[in-house]
Parts: sequence; C-alpha cells; structure tokens
Amino acid sequence: MASFATLDALAERFSGARVLVRLDLNSPIEGGTVRDNRRFERHARTVSELADAGHRVICLAHQGRPGRDDFTHLDQHAGILSDHLDREVQYVDDICGATAIDAIGDADPGEVLLLDNVRMHDDELADREPEAHGESELVTSLADAADAYVNDAYSAAHRGHASLVGFPYVLPAYAGRVMETEYEANSAIATREFDGQVTMVVGGTKATDVIQVMDAIGDKVDAFCLGGVAGELFLRAAGHPVGHDVGGSDRFDEQWERNEETIRAVLDERGDQIHLPLDLAYEDEYDQRAEIALWQIDEKTTSFLDVGSASIDSYREIVGDSEAVFVKGALGVFEDERFADGTVGLLEAIAETDCFSVVGGGDTSRAIGMYGLDEADFSHVSIAGGAYIRALTGEPLVAVETLERCRPKTEA
Repeated sequence: MASFATLDALAERFSGARVLVRLDLNSPIEGGTVRDNRRFERHARTVSELADAGHRVICLAHQGRPGRDDFTHLDQHAGILSDHLDREVQYVDDICGATAIDAIGDADPGEVLLLDNVRMHDDELADREPEAHGESELVTSLADAADAYVNDAYSAAHRGHASLVGFPYVLPAYAGRVMETEYEANSAIATREFDGQVTMVVGGTKATDVIQVMDAIGDKVDAFCLGGVAGELFLRAAGHPVGHDVGGSDRFDEQWERNEETIRAVLDERGDQIHLPLDLAYEDEYDQRAEIALWQIDEKTTSFLDVGSASIDSYREIVGDSEAVFVKGALGVFEDERFADGTVGLLEAIAETDCFSVVGGGDTSRAIGMYGLDEADFSHVSIAGGAYIRALTGEPLVAVETLERCRPKTEA
C-alpha cells in the first residue's frame, strides 16, 4: 500500500487554506468542443470536499501537448467542472504570473479557480529531476501563494512533470481521493492475495502494452481471455492466418514485428493460462455482423471487429469462476453496436459475478455507460491509461513516489 498522506491528514492540519490541486482533465476535443468525460465527475469529488471544508481551491490541469490539435486553453474545462460541482469555477487566463497570483490571493473560502493549461508554461515539460522541478519558476511562484498541495491526477502519475512532482518538495503534499482510490484498486493485482482464480481480460488496439502486462504479471494471473489486436497477434503466433493488416489497416504488422519474440515466449511459457478467441466477427456484404469460426479461416481478407459468440460464451464461463477479474482493453469495436457483443458480454458477466473487479484501459470503461451497465456493479472503474498499465506491472509511478518521499513530517 502507498504511504502517502491523504485529505484526511490535510483536514487535521489546515482550515481555510489555499490549496493547489493537480487534476487530470485532459479530454477528447471534437469540432473545437471539449467532451465531458468521467474524469470531471471523479475529480469533482475531491474539489467539492476541499471547497465544502472552506479551503480556497486552485486547480491545475493540462490539455493536449504543444504542437497537437488538442492543445488548447482550459476555459471550456472550467465550465464542465462547474456543472459537476454545482458551483462556479473561475477560469484564470494565466498559470503562474501576476494575474494568477492575484486571483489566488483574492479567492474567498470555498471558491474554486482553474488556472490555464499548465503545459503552456515551459517549466512543465522540462526534462528535470523531480527535486529540480521544485526549484522551477512555475512551482516556486505558485507555492509562495499557497499553503498546501494535493495531487489527484493518478492517470498522469507516471509522468515526471513539474506540476506533478515539483510541489511536494516545497509544500505539504497530499493525495486526493482519485489518487487514493485509483492507486489502491489498480495496485491490487500486485499487492493483494486472492484465494480463487484471478482472470485478466486483455484487448484493445495497443498490443504492446498488454503484452508487456501479460509478460510481467503472468505468475499472478490464472487465466487470460484475449481479444482485440492482442488476440489476433497471439492467434498469429499460434499458427492461424489472422493478425495481419488488410484493406489499409496498420495496426497489426508493425506491432507484430516489434513484439513477435515476446508474444511467442509468453505463448510458449503460459499457453495453459491463455484463452484465445474461438471465432471472430466481421462486417459482411450487407453491412451486418457476421461470424466465422477460427478453423474456417484460410486467409484473412477482411478486418475482424469483435470476438464471436463461442468465444464470448467461453470467456463468460471463465469469468463466472473467478474471484478477481481485471480488464485491460476492449474485445472489439464496441463503439459500433454491431461489434459490442464481446466487450459488453464480458462486462455483463463480470457485473453478475461476485468477484473483485477492476475495469480500466483508456476507453474501455466508456462501454459501461454506453450500454446501460451500472458502475456500482464493479469494484472499481479506472480513468487511467498509462498509469493503469504501470500499476498492473508493478512499475513505479514517479508522482506517487514523490508524494511518499515528501510526506509531511507531521503525518509521518
């Protein structure tokens, strides 16, 4: 378990404080409009707790990266966060200059500010060690205007950026509720002991990530149920004529070249743990879902967009016998109803099973809301991507390590 201090410790030490809170509000942008997502809802709980306690809450967040189309200001984010808080969030068109410092100084108890995109400051992405970030202009300027720091951005905790690792060196630092709950749930596969079967559902389009996870945690998992790009690549390693790019696809051959050796090694070493698709689904000439058994495939001539019914039935049975289930990636293109059967079928099976469950991996958790499932039926639904991968493999998260290393002495 992590040894960082939490909001409970902050509440014991401070009242009416000026608290810098690092959130991760990075969101898809469509047609210039920021799309609301689960991150706003989750972070709103931490912000509300602090504001309701009478603290002046100064939020830091990022959007996109310099040079990319989604690199923009955070005025829209302030509006969305306001909706989730049911209170106004004042957007400040500055990061750590005079305008920001004045706004922080003028804030009233319970008021919430959102400073501009922190990645617009040169210090944020500078290549420095965490302690050196603590000496940067970005960090020192804001630290001088604040009393405490809260890191709630678990989904960015694998990044050593200034606003994520610098402040604990200069301010009393605490983990927010998202950081606390995400870390506990996502680290469970590495830290908890389960008496029964542990199953991992592996899918998605980034096969490299999930292959590394399978290689790293195979000793802790009894059954891997595969789909998506990873499923096809493992089928290819097993000698089936799938897992190749066709019709302009570019997801398979490059990842195969990069991971072939590891895929073959994992399949050879853990073949008895790995359950591969028995059939696959594709779009037929009438634009309908069609399925084909694996043994019927002589050559891949079309893209496969989901696992088939026999695979789903097999995986549902495995999930039903599990004490713990971890999900990393979707089994198909669930955004298209025709090819949501695999992903939704497995999520339904998990929801119906009395087991510890964590659903994560980028967009996978979106399927829960899209198809009317109840988030309460899962032990935890993660909003993290890269940090979730690192937690599953037991790799360190630099922002978590910094919170632990710089734990306020009065909370030690």
